[in-house]
Amino acid sequence: MQQNDIQTIKQLVDEAKTILIIQADNPDGDSLASSLALEQILHKLGKEPIMYCGVDMPSYLRYLSGWDRVSNELPTSFDMSIIVDTSSVKLLEKLGTEGKLGWLGAKPCVVLDHHQTTEASDKIEFATAYINDPAVSSTGELLYKLARQAGWDVDNIAGEFIMTAILSDSQGLTNSLATAETYRVMAELTEAGVDRPLLEEKRREFGKMTQAIFRYKAELIARTQFASDGRIAYLAIPQKEIIEYSPQYNPAPLIQPDILQTEGVAVAVVFKQYDGGRVTAAIRCNNGFAIGDKLAEHFGGGGHAYASGFKKTDGTSLESIQAECIKYATTLLDNLDKE
Repeated sequence: MQQNDIQTIKQLVDEAKTILIIQADNPDGDSLASSLALEQILHKLGKEPIMYCGVDMPSYLRYLSGWDRVSNELPTSFDMSIIVDTSSVKLLEKLGTEGKLGWLGAKPCVVLDHHQTTEASDKIEFATAYINDPAVSSTGELLYKLARQAGWDVDNIAGEFIMTAILSDSQGLTNSLATAETYRVMAELTEAGVDRPLLEEKRREFGKMTQAIFRYKAELIARTQFASDGRIAYLAIPQKEIIEYSPQYNPAPLIQPDILQTEGVAVAVVFKQYDGGRVTAAIRCNNGFAIGDKLAEHFGGGGHAYASGFKKTDGTSLESIQAECIKYATTLLDNLDKE
């Protein structure tokens, strides 16, 4: 994190009043928690933050207090924007489709991210300041470091959200995204009064499932298929089930943690098949099998090494996408074995 970038961002924030906080069209625990932490930090600075995301917040994230303040309508009046947890213009698809990316480009724009981008054409070129550090565990950790160096107050409310963001992307500090520096940040947040057990209790309480979801989970387990000598596990969710069950519990986070607990599984992929030919994929990887970002990028998606995703809207069949995904994931895993 360069000092001149920090000073540029600090000056932009100092000069702004209404600040738009933007997540990509595929929100996750890191993006939402980082947005909520930034909202609190900006409030403490006397600013008027507005949170935006092009899609509704997934049900599994709604245990985070304040999720309902995220609007999927872009405001017409703001002084600057801060895009969190993405450096990819492709993941701001709704704004592009609606012709509103120019609105962001016309005002100062800051990008805060930790995802490695591989295509120059995918970069958010209109950003005034750009901090992308793949060495940090999460955008939450990046935000904490920025706040400390900029002299912004991180109170317990913001600290809880930052800790949640870190735990989300590091899978509870279990994957290699968590570095020694990550643990230092966690220690500082704990010393400041953030209660990690309480955060986990809130998450688990909200994550409780109804009997119907419990039985549906059993169906998903029974439908899970294995490939590449058991290293890849995958299944597909048709639109009918998405409509029926997603309002109660997103099928991907419902099943993927259990899939990754299966002996020999390195990668778990949950496909969703929508009417009209759209197919999405949520990719999660076990520690030591850091291929998620490369696998998603192969299909035009993105993310980081352990959690990523992509979508296809060109009418390619689910079967073809699954076959190509398994083939390429196998190649990536084989290449890991050779390293």
